[in-house]
Amino acid sequence: MTVEFVGMIGTRPGSEANGANVSIIGGTVDRDYVRAFAKAHEDGGFDRVLVGYGSTGPDAFSVAGYAAAHTDRLGYLLAHRPGFVAPTLAARKLATLDQFTAGRLAVHIITGGADDEMKRDGDWLDKDERYRRTDEYLDIIRQTWTSEKPFDYDGKYYQLKGAFSEVKPVPGSLPIYFGGSSDIALEVGAKRADTWATWGEPLASIQNEIGRVRALAAQYGREPKISVSFRPILAASEEKAWARAYDILEKVQEGRKNLPPRNPNNVGSQRLLKFAEEGDVLDKRLFTAIARATGAQGNSTALVGTPEQVAEAILDYVDIGVTTILIRGFDPLQDAIDYGRDLLPIVHAEIARREREGARELASVS
Repeated sequence: MTVEFVGMIGTRPGSEANGANVSIIGGTVDRDYVRAFAKAHEDGGFDRVLVGYGSTGPDAFSVAGYAAAHTDRLGYLLAHRPGFVAPTLAARKLATLDQFTAGRLAVHIITGGADDEMKRDGDWLDKDERYRRTDEYLDIIRQTWTSEKPFDYDGKYYQLKGAFSEVKPVPGSLPIYFGGSSDIALEVGAKRADTWATWGEPLASIQNEIGRVRALAAQYGREPKISVSFRPILAASEEKAWARAYDILEKVQEGRKNLPPRNPNNVGSQRLLKFAEEGDVLDKRLFTAIARATGAQGNSTALVGTPEQVAEAILDYVDIGVTTILIRGFDPLQDAIDYGRDLLPIVHAEIARREREGARELASVS
């Protein structure tokens, strides 16, 4: 039993909980903050950090390269949107960055579910077409990384003649994480992803989605890992944690009071809003009210409690097959420090205890 912890870094301070409509993937670039943010995750024992993608934000390749130059061990999960860079060029860019980071790179494919955001960068395909293009895109990227000789490709969206890359990723190929909750997203993700990623939903729902993804992937002889994302809200007592959660909710609501309601057309956000209608709190400590307040803008459900209680909730997800936990806070830098100091060690210690117990049981049987 293992669990991978992934954080997320932004390029300037702030979040939606500071009373302003601020996104971690947007804004200006503060180099000192990026260095401190990445170092906090490395010092806290995170395996990777996600470098997000947005149609108005800084370039993720540059952010990841800069942060990696100021850390030694931390891995980087670079969010990348297919369709705006040729897949052969993307493969070379990713392989080059992986070489410079000494094999610390993975890529998170974000096909895009919001039509208005896609149009900002000139993409007018509908969602199903975008995912079909992503299918070809990832097929080409894999071939570019692994092919030892030039290859041709004749697809609907891409036609290549003599494609080849002299630069390869350090391990030969990069781990591909894949986001999306629609039927077409699950179909493509099951076929191409090493890790399928979704936002924090109740346990029963996540268990059902894991079954769907793995059943689809089995048709291709694959079994992807599973990533689930949360916004943990910690405090020294459960009472204080819930007080903090509702204080954050109030600040989020204040920051959005003059904004029009958000009506997302991506399935992942629609699912979170559906769960939010069922109640503010599901599964004991899955807090959905912030998802409702933001229109489920991104990863917006929280696990609330003491570090021990949130660790227990995380392990419940691990027990049903989740392999990666992506967490980021509403006070991004300080929360990353707190997670590394107070939360991750509890989860790792419990997993180590279970492994020792399992080994003893196996030894006694043999």
